[in-house]
Order: sequence, then structure tokens, then C-alpha cells
Amino acid sequence: MKTIFYLFLIVITTTISSCKEDSKVDSSPASADRSVTEYVNTFIGTGGHGHTYPGATMPFGMMQLSPDTRLDGWDGCSGYHYSDDVIYGFSHTHLSGTGVSDYGDILLMPTDKAVYNNGADGMEGYSSKFSHDKENASPGYYEVHLDDTDIDVRLTVTERAGMHEYQFPSSKNQFVILDLEHRDKLIEHDLQVTSATEISGKRFSSAWATNQLLYFYLTTSHPIKNWDTKQEVTPKKVALNFDNPNNEPVSIKIGISAVDEAGAKQNLETEIGNNDFETIKNQANASWEKQLNKIVIEDTNYDNKVNFYSALYHTMIAPNLYQDVDGRYRGMDLEIHKTKDFDYYTVFSMWDTYRAAHPLYTIIEQKRTKDFIQTLTAKYDEGGILPIWDLSGNYTGCMIGYHGVSIIADAYLKGIRDYDVDKAFEAMLYSADQDQLGLESYKKYGFIPVELESESVSKTLEYAYDDWTIAQMAKAMGNEEKYAEFTRRAQNYKNMYNPATGFLQGRYRNTWFAPFKPEEVNFNYTEANAWQYSLYTPQDVSGHIKLMGGDAAYEKHLDHMFTAKMQTSGRHQADITGLIGQYAHGNEPSHHMAYLYNFIGKPHKTQEKVHEILTTLYHNAPDGVSGNEDCGQMSAWYVLSALGFYPVTPGSNQYIIGTPLFDKATINLENGEQFTFIKNGAGPYIESIAFAKAENDSNTSSRSISKSFITHDMITKGGALVFEMSKEPSSWGTAMEDRPVTAIATELITAVPYIESGAISFSDTTTITLNTIDTDAEIFYSINGSEFELYESPIPISEPISLSVNAVKDDKISHTLTTEFYKYDKNMSIVLEHTYANEYSAGGNDALIDGMKGTQDFRSGSWQGTQKEDVIATVDLGSSKEIQQVSSSFLKDQRSWIFYPKEVIFELYDENKKLLKTVSEKLPETGKEEIVGIHDVLIKTSVKNVRFVKMRAVTYGKLPEWHLGHPYDGTAWIFVDELTVK
Repeated sequence: MKTIFYLFLIVITTTISSCKEDSKVDSSPASADRSVTEYVNTFIGTGGHGHTYPGATMPFGMMQLSPDTRLDGWDGCSGYHYSDDVIYGFSHTHLSGTGVSDYGDILLMPTDKAVYNNGADGMEGYSSKFSHDKENASPGYYEVHLDDTDIDVRLTVTERAGMHEYQFPSSKNQFVILDLEHRDKLIEHDLQVTSATEISGKRFSSAWATNQLLYFYLTTSHPIKNWDTKQEVTPKKVALNFDNPNNEPVSIKIGISAVDEAGAKQNLETEIGNNDFETIKNQANASWEKQLNKIVIEDTNYDNKVNFYSALYHTMIAPNLYQDVDGRYRGMDLEIHKTKDFDYYTVFSMWDTYRAAHPLYTIIEQKRTKDFIQTLTAKYDEGGILPIWDLSGNYTGCMIGYHGVSIIADAYLKGIRDYDVDKAFEAMLYSADQDQLGLESYKKYGFIPVELESESVSKTLEYAYDDWTIAQMAKAMGNEEKYAEFTRRAQNYKNMYNPATGFLQGRYRNTWFAPFKPEEVNFNYTEANAWQYSLYTPQDVSGHIKLMGGDAAYEKHLDHMFTAKMQTSGRHQADITGLIGQYAHGNEPSHHMAYLYNFIGKPHKTQEKVHEILTTLYHNAPDGVSGNEDCGQMSAWYVLSALGFYPVTPGSNQYIIGTPLFDKATINLENGEQFTFIKNGAGPYIESIAFAKAENDSNTSSRSISKSFITHDMITKGGALVFEMSKEPSSWGTAMEDRPVTAIATELITAVPYIESGAISFSDTTTITLNTIDTDAEIFYSINGSEFELYESPIPISEPISLSVNAVKDDKISHTLTTEFYKYDKNMSIVLEHTYANEYSAGGNDALIDGMKGTQDFRSGSWQGTQKEDVIATVDLGSSKEIQQVSSSFLKDQRSWIFYPKEVIFELYDENKKLLKTVSEKLPETGKEEIVGIHDVLIKTSVKNVRFVKMRAVTYGKLPEWHLGHPYDGTAWIFVDELTVK
């Protein structure tokens, strides 16, 4: 029904303040000028690095029936890239916008001969050239003309089944190739032609999901010739030759299931049955029309409408249904389960989607959000833990955090609670109480040290946010004990703040990771650099502002980030795209940052940046997304921001106001209410906002609001926001009382003190200076297990020691951290002739003689890495000595391009640099196995009067042909640590 609006009276804690007299507004809802599916461009994101697919799928459906134009490579993750001109066939599962490849199951390809090669090797194959001029798609539908064979292809789907329709040029030579080897590694299969028109089978494969199980059942409209030919071995590929004398369109109906072939058959018969292609196509379009009408916009700009509805579409194709029509599904234990109480899903890209996609679902997909939460708790029951990134019943081991807790808490705090809340909370606590992925260190020290875990900064920050959401849910449930515990943990971000740089920075052996370059991409951060994580404290923005020195310092940092040089250093990270300065919209850690200006009373800068991102980084074109679309997150940012708001802190129930893009937009809520956004005037800046609450009169009274945020309840209860826009910044939303606030004000912690100066490894003496970010905190220290004493002045040391430190403020003691100090021969020095990568410096020039050994994780900061050259290092022993042994250690991790050197050669010289002896060792092959290993080169030799020891580690050079990096002309890295002479 049409919802109308009336005056909303502001009381006590609402976000609204009365500034003007009542005024009349026309707050009627937005209406579409045509079928909104006509505005969807499914090709947006198929170019560039968007990694989307253009084919047919249903809202959150199990099947994604789409063409495959690419067999591998990062930009082939979805199976399709717009720059390609060859189609290999049409498979039934695809991922949308991911950065890792998988799916592409059960390929069908019409052709004109029985050829089993796909043609990727340049030999004759069943693939075909195609042109985008003869290719079209819309929600639930795809069509293309195959140029090489003159065949027209049409595809459409239901949730769990699909239809192919092929129009051959003549009745002769009508073949369809069914290929189970297509794309990823086939580990088990079955393929049975059970009648002239029926085929069933299974495809078990290994890729990102290491054990994906998929069954299928298909029927054909025309009989298959020689269908009953006996096969000695179950084929992986078959060529189906159709008997079709009248050259009618050949249709193939196929159902899929993760459970069994019977499930695939039942899915097909239930959802498609005897229906023809047009009926299914129309049903799919109708489903999408209903789905996309959850938000209706009015705007005079055609591309704005296309961008919006295409983005909304992309938020609705994952997660994916993973359950048969009878309620059976395959769980995280890969066993079969059954429920009719909720729909079960897979493909939860939660590191991405907790930020905006799932908050969007709490507005327009409340029932489905409940199903998502019940799915997650079921996965907890089946697999023992909430997944981080699950795929077809598999834990992928991908990404960081435990953001399932954020998704659950955000929904719960918004009133979505029709599920087993106690079980959900139990699962959340269990995720937070693990010891893997740095959590043991996080709990023990209050942060994750660089040397103990890769991506230590990002993990610490994201764990802290997740812990805050647990605390908020605990508080709402009346669990004060857990509220206090996780509120303390939520402040662990403070232990990553370096006041000398103003950045959230890695701590290496309790010193700040150095040399520090904020633009450098290294393994202290996840798919980002220090700039892009520098303001990731959504749970305590106020606390972070205070740490940085106040509003002005925070604003200066934001300004600098958006205007810094658009250049990164360090390792290549393809995800860092869509740069505005060092803001990287093409990847998720930056997504909230443009909205942070509201927290310091500068909303006009939020409006500028949001408008810039909306209008320059989203386009109606194949490369219209600035990075991986990431299962709806990139699109959800656009959807919410174009409406005029964004959830900076999921779990707070606040939405930070940005700037609306459209003339009018209406959210049609599941409870029957409507919320409308109306934009009057030109320009990106907000002059004022009026709010009217839902009631019965379209010309209703409204009150102006000055706060730069709204709440979830305001939207779900219905109403309208009317924006008066300006081409110049205004004072709207600038007052202190009008700013959004996220602040941790209770259970305040004392931060762990850090080593401000002093060498961890030294040759003679060093002086240790300690410091803390907490004003008025007292620092205490202990040497070699002695009683703790108050730190009052720098500590000189001349021998190896073990130093423990903590701090006390207001009777609250910090975590205690212990650092080992090493001493090496002061007469020893080293000269390097190779150039090491800054991000793999292991501490700098003396890293190979500092006595600190590296672990098996190359990302821990303890290994010195170099590429494209030999490692050459000469140690000066300081005086002539008799030596008995020379040694060094090398790491292998071929998946990361780290190979053992081919050979290590030691040359021993006297003080006049006369060569005395050469010894060497050839190292074992690194091998294809994805096994991390350390090889110690240890050569015993007795030589007198040695002054210099020169080591040369010969690089492997170009990566071998079998390696994934070979097509990219990749070269191997050498990772070395400690050149020891005895």
C-alpha cells in the first residue's frame, strides 16, 4: 500500500533536532518509469578487475548459468572477461566478483562436430569466436551468437535449475559437448546416459574449495543418437549428437544439487518441469522485477539509473542458496542435513560484505538475513566454528577476522531475532576464543606482534572491531561479564597506534616496524598499506581522534590521505585500485573513510568525497567497477551511498549521512512501510534536511534535522528525508551535538608500552627507551625475570637480556610483553652487494648477522628477501680467525614464488683478500608441492687465517613452466636469514 507521512515529534535521544518551523513537503514515494530490470546492465564489472559474470541467475540462487571465456588467471575468476572474444562453453556455477577462482562446473557447448579439445591450445576445438554485437543479457537471461558455428544460444534459470536453447544453422551435425574436466581439477566423476534424452552424473573438484561435490541431472528436447553405446571407462567428456530432422530449437534442462543425483532431478522437475523456455525466462524476469523494486528511484540521468539497478542486482546474487527443494543440503562437515525451517546458503564473503552488503540486507532483506544467521549457526554446529569465507561446504582459509559475529550482532541489535539467539552468541564467543590466526597473541598481549603472525595490524584492528560487536550484543542480552571483557578487547587497536607517525603500525619485537613507509604494501596489512588501515577504528572513532591529537589532526590526516600521491610501493597488490590519493575504493578497508569527516564536524568534505566516488568510480561500462566486485560489497557501497547514507559502524544502528545522488528514491520495506529520500536543488552539498514520519497525508508537515546521521529505526518505521542541496558548503551538521559518535567510555584499558629506541640486536651496547600512548601511565620493567621496577630513565645494556614491560594507569595494568635482546660480535660487520626489498628487510643491513632466526612464515618480517638477482654478502670477522663451519638458512614457499637458490657458494679470504678456499652446496629442488620449508646450508671446513667470508646464493631465476607465475614472466625470490661463521 502507498505510505504517506506526517510530522515527527522529536524526543530525548532521537537523532533529530528542531531548527525551523513546520513546513509542508510532498513526500509521495518514488515510482519507476519502466520495468526496472531494463536498467540492469549485467556486463558492468565483467571488464577491468570487476570479476563479475553476465549470465543468468536468480536472486541469491544456486545456479549461475553463464558463458566461460577464460580458463584461468586472476581476471578469469568468474570465468568471463569482457576483453575476450572466444567462448569455451556454458557452465552452471560461477562466483561474482571474487579475487580467487573456482566454480565453472559442468560445461555444455553446442558445436558442429564431435571434438573433445576446447581449443585453448590453438588446436581444433569446440570453442567459438563471438562478438559483443551479438550478445545480450538481462536479469535471469543470456543470449549469444557463436560465430564459428553459426549457432544461437539462449540461457535462463530457476533457483536450482536452468535451461539452454540452441538454434543450429541446419539439421545436420548438431552436437553438444558435455565436459566435466572444464576449469578446475577433477577429482571424482560420474557420467551416465540413462536414456535417449536423460543424462546424470557428478563432478567432484578441487580448487579454492578443495572438495566441492556437485551432482546433475539433465534432459534433452531431442533424442541423442547412439545414446546406448557401451563405455569401457566412465567418460569425462561426451559429444551428444542430436536427431533433429526439422531443425527445431534444441533445449536442455538441467538441475544441480550438492546432495545427490536424485536431488538434482527433483530440483529440475519441481522448478522447471514441462515448462518451456519462454515461461521460465518470463518467470525469472518477474522474480527479478519484484526483487529490484525493493528500492525505486527517480532520476533524469539514465546512467545513474543503470548504475544503481545494476549495483542493486549485484548485491542480490550472493550468498547463494545451497539447499535442495526438499530441504536437504550438504553442510560444513560435507554430510547431508535437512531443514525446512530456513533456507541454507553458501558463498559468504564476509570480510567484504559485513561492511555494507549485510547492513543493506537488514533493511531490505530481513527475512533472508534471519536465514543467513541460521545458516551461519548451522555451519557452526556442522563444522565447529563460524566460517570466515565458506564455499560449497569448504573452509577456504581466505581473509581475516571473524566477521560472522558482526553480521549476527548487527542484525540482532536491529531487532532481527527470530532464531536461536543463545546458539548464535555461543558461536560468536567460540570464534573469538580461538588460538589460530594470531588470536593467541592477540589475547595474550593485546595485539599481534609482526614476528608472530602475518597481516598483524589488520588482524588486530579487525578482531578489535568484531569484539566490540560481541560486547554490544552481550550488553543487549544483559550479559555484563562478556560486555566488559569484549569492551576491553575492542580497545586493542590502541596498541597499534604509533604517536610518532600518527599511523596504526606493526610492532616488531615491541619496536615499531621499520623502515616505515605508509604507502608501502607489505604483509603487516591485508590487501592494503598503512594509509588504507590508518583509520580503521569504527568502534571507537572518538577514542582514535583523541589519540591522534584532536579534530584538526584527524582532519589533516584525512585530507592528506585523499591528496597523497596515487602511488604505492612494496609488493604488488592487484586489489589496490580506484585510488583517490591513497584512498583505495577498489578494496574494502577504505570504504568507510569518506564518511569520517562527519565525526569531526566537516560533513561538507564527506559530501565532496562521496559525490566524487559515486560519479567517477562507478560507470555504465564493463569496467564500471573500480575493483573486484566482491560478492556485492562494492555495489552495496554504491546503493547505500547513492541513497545518501552509509553504515560506518555496523552494530551501532547509525547510518552516516553523505550526499544523495537521485532526485527521489524509495525503499519498500518488508513490513509494508516505505522510506523516501528526496533531493531538491543542485550541487553535492547539503543546505538542510527535513524529516517527516509515516502517516496518512502526502502533503505533510516536517521538521528540519541538523544531525549528520540517521538511525535504523527511522528507516524501518517509514518516513521521508528531504534534502535541500547547494553548490557551496554550508554549516549543516557541523555543531558538536550534531556529529555522530562511536566511543568506548567504559572498561578503559591501559596500552602496552613500546620500545621507542634501542637496538634489539647489538654488537657492543645499546640503550633502551620505553614509552606509552597513555598520558600519566607508569611503565614498569623486569630484566631476566627479576622483580618489576618503575621505569624512570633509559636502560643501558651490554649483554643479551630478556626484557618484560607493562604499564599501569588508574590501577589498570596492561598486558605484559617480553622481548629478547641479542648480542653479536662487535668486531663483525657485513657488506651486501644485493638489494633487498624494503618490505622484506628483516631489520636492515645487519639482518644476516643479528642472531635472530626467521620462522616458516616469510611474512613475519624475519627473512631478508631479494628478487631477480643473487644474494651476495661478505662478512668481515674483524680479525683473522680459524674457522670450522659456515652456514646459512633459506626458505621455500613456491606458492609465494619463494624458491631455494640453485647453489650456495662460500669463498674464504685472508686479510689481504686472497682466496683461501671455496666450498659450496647445491640445494634441493623447491618442487611443485605447496609445502613451506627451511633448508639449512651447513658446511664444515677447517681453514686458518680467515678474515672475510663471502656468500653467494645463486637465484633460481625464471619460474618453471609448471608454476602459476610462469605466464607472467615471473622470477623467483630468495629468502635468506643468518650467515653464521664458527
